[in-house]
This record gives sequence, C-alpha cells and structure tokens, in this order.
Amino acid sequence: MDDETYNPWTIVNAVFHQLADAGLHPVLGSAGDPGEAAGALLLTLGIRPSSPGDTRTLPDSEAELARIRQAVFGDR
Repeated sequence: MDDETYNPWTIVNAVFHQLADAGLHPVLGSAGDPGEAAGALLLTLGIRPSSPGDTRTLPDSEAELARIRQAVFGDR
C-alpha cells in the first residue's frame, strides 16, 4: 500500500476542533510560521505531510493577483 499524504491544515483543523471541544485552547505557530509545526504534528500522528502543499502555486498566484490589481486599480 502506498503512503497516503494529507494537507496539513485538514488534519490540524480536525485536531484543533477536537481539543477545543474538550475545553482546551490549542495554539500553533505563535512564534512564526505554523506550517512547520503543523507538519511536525502530522509526523507525530504517523502521517507524512504532503510537500510542499499549496506553496507550489504561490508565485503564479502572486503574478495573477498583480495583473488583476493593475487592471482594476491602475498605477496607484
């Protein structure tokens, strides 16, 4: 069986809701980027996080957003 991968935020969200329902107040990444801590949480649970997740589309998204801002707002 191939290893399954998951988006870290799907699992982290489920874990945090479970903890909050138990009356706890979980905090993740209070000192910076929570992505690394989310990945560590998954590894602790025996789940290999997907890599690098949605960050692969970030450069394309930034260029597209810049094009849209230029079209809508022009040079401001």
